[in-house]
Amino acid sequence: MEVSLKEISKIVTGNTPSKKNKNYWNSEDICFIKPDVIGSGIDSITTSNEYISNFASSKARIVDRNTILITCIGNIGRIGIVSDKKVAFNQQINAIIPNYKINIRYLAYVLLFSQPRLNALANSAVVPIVNKTQLGNFKIKINPNVESQGKIVSILDKIAKIIKNQTKEIKRLDELIKARFVEMFGDPVINSKNLELSTLANLGMLGRGRSKHRPRNDPKLLGGKYPLIQTGEISQSGLYIRNFSNTYSELGLKQSKLWPKDTLCITIAANIASTSILTFNACFPDSVVGFISNEDKVKPVFLHYWFSFFQNIIESQATQVAQKNINLKVLSNLSVIHPPLSLQNEFADFVRQVDKSKFEIIVYLNKTLLNKILSQIGDVIRD
Repeated sequence: MEVSLKEISKIVTGNTPSKKNKNYWNSEDICFIKPDVIGSGIDSITTSNEYISNFASSKARIVDRNTILITCIGNIGRIGIVSDKKVAFNQQINAIIPNYKINIRYLAYVLLFSQPRLNALANSAVVPIVNKTQLGNFKIKINPNVESQGKIVSILDKIAKIIKNQTKEIKRLDELIKARFVEMFGDPVINSKNLELSTLANLGMLGRGRSKHRPRNDPKLLGGKYPLIQTGEISQSGLYIRNFSNTYSELGLKQSKLWPKDTLCITIAANIASTSILTFNACFPDSVVGFISNEDKVKPVFLHYWFSFFQNIIESQATQVAQKNINLKVLSNLSVIHPPLSLQNEFADFVRQVDKSKFEIIVYLNKTLLNKILSQIGDVIRD
């Protein structure tokens, strides 16, 4: 059964009460949800890192339990379910409130596995956006039998538990790498080992991505052979960008720039200072900065993990109008610890060994478990 989301639900776009009014925020009455609270699976939303007061409720968009929240700017299609009490949410999120007899977790899984199609709807090559109208018109295939939906959810929940455990192992390996970084180079934030310092600009070449053509989502730009990397893909990739979901045509390439393999991609809008290393030549928009390292001075792997210690600090310095962003000058002037290249190579070798273990887990998740998921909800993914 194929339906549009607006046929089976009410869709509400979030907003943010004025930050200038302290009475709106000096409280912990109501959870205020932003995209960073919503993970990559199906999260049950019960707490947040920010709250608004009851006084602000008339200025906010508030929904009750059994509502799906879906991110629609930047990282498109992240899913959370309001499972406890009412929450408010910002303008980067849409709420889906079902008005049709459907298992809420079943609908959440359908949307989660429809993420690639949702990303294809995004109307900007800089920061992907899916608006309320597009989301409402988005068509999905569902099993109309609620009892069957429940059985499918039961199986997918078991698979999700396995994925969660494997993801914990990946995080543990990431923590191991960061611990090794501190052991070798000290705390980079305070430079506890008094290492030599250098500006990022002195360690290599920095430049913004390009997307000159307007409109940015002109179909003539897309569908060719040149990989196009978006901000969301960088923030989700970890150390290396190994896959891509969009491509530029010859016209797309002409108005952009092809960056070489081993470029460190740094996001400067939406997800501030997320980094990942290209494993192939690719284009990216001007919401991303490319860094090509001077191999005699610094290794991209070292810089990727250095940024992981500073991401929150850099983000706190970002300006915000419609959304947070930083400029090329801020990045160029960053003061980076500069240990001997021999130590950086030793660290890179350690990361390479740990990354093999991480990659084996990812292959298991992508292949073995995907087959199980396909058997339950395959039509949604294949469409």
